[in-house]
This record gives sequence, C-alpha cells and structure tokens, in this order.
Amino acid sequence: MTYRSIISQQIHQNAMDLYEIGLITEQEMKEFDKSCLVPVHPLSSNEICEIRSKEGISQRTFAHHLNVSKSLVSAWERGVKKPTGAALKLLNIVQEKGIDAIA
Repeated sequence: MTYRSIISQQIHQNAMDLYEIGLITEQEMKEFDKSCLVPVHPLSSNEICEIRSKEGISQRTFAHHLNVSKSLVSAWERGVKKPTGAALKLLNIVQEKGIDAIA
C-alpha cells in the first residue's frame, strides 16, 4: 500500500487493528482507506506514453518494471487495453514519484 504520509500509514495501521478486532465497521475502514491511501486514477493511453517517455525507457524496460509484457504496455499506449488493479496502481506511483519508486 502507498500512503499519503508516515502519519497516514500509522493511523491506517491502527484502524486496521481496530477493524480486525471488530471495534470499527467495514464502512469506517473504507473511510480510513480513502483518507490515508494514495488514490488511484485511471490513465489515458497518452498519459501512459508520457509517463514512459518522461522516464526515458523502452516499452520492454517499462514492462519489466511493471511485471507485465511488452505487448501489454504497447496495448495500453495504443488505447487497445486499459490498465487495472496493481498495474494501474504502479503506473500512478511512477507518474507521481518516478520509476525509481518501484525499481
């Protein structure tokens, strides 16, 4: 998980402990997730291409860092497919912090 700050991380971990023992509800936990975790935004094909170009790396190298295939990166950049799940989260992190954040 990627947190907004160290304080957010500590608050979220405490909330998780409270949730696990039943002292806060699932809805309250979702609110903690929203406030503490870095949000994930959908990315257009142009944005994905810009992220990779800004890092100055090939599709193959980018795919290696994201643990996906080169053909999938190509499909994202052409708009044939859209990233989801963990891949989308990693793309958001690279967009915000650079490739070294996940390398």
